Amino acid sequence: MSRIVSVLRCTFGIAREHVGTDILGNKYYFIPEQKTWTGRRVHAKRIVEAANPTEYEYIEGNIPIEWDAWIRGRRKEPPSIEELLQNDTYRELMKLKAKEVEKKDQALQAKEYQEGLVATPARTVAKGHAASTSFGRQEISKDPTNTANTFKPGSWMPSKK
Repeated sequence: MSRIVSVLRCTFGIAREHVGTDILGNKYYFIPEQKTWTGRRVHAKRIVEAANPTEYEYIEGNIPIEWDAWIRGRRKEPPSIEELLQNDTYRELMKLKAKEVEKKDQALQAKEYQEGLVATPARTVAKGHAASTSFGRQEISKDPTNTANTFKPGSWMPSKK
C-alpha cells in the first residue's frame, strides 16, 4: 500500500497530511519523507498555514506554544485538544496566582513601610550618572528664566560652544 501511495505522490506532487487546527484557525500539516521521480530524497516537513496569511499583521502568540514546539521539531507528536485545553486552564490559573502573590507582596511592603521596618524608597533628585564627576552638584541652568510679564519673543539666544 505504501508503495502505491509513494508512486502517486511522485506522480501528482507533494501530498500533505492535515494534522490539526488550533483555536485561532491556523492549520498544521505534515509532509512525509519522499523520493522525487529522479530518486532524490526529500526530508519530512512540518508546516503551518496561517489563518491570517499577511505577514505584516503577525502578532506574537498567533501560534500556540504547543504547536510551535511541534513545528520546530521539539516534540514528536502534535498536541491533542485535551492537552491544549489543560495548558490554557493552567496558564490562567498561574496568572491568577501571580496577581494574588503580587497583591500580598504590596500589602506586606506597605505594612513594613508604616511600621518603620523598611525605609521608604528615596526619590532621586540628582541628575546624571553616579560615576560622573558632577553627580549631585547643583548646576546653573542655561535655560531662559524670564517670566510672562517681561518675556520678549526672540530675546533669548542659546550660548555657542
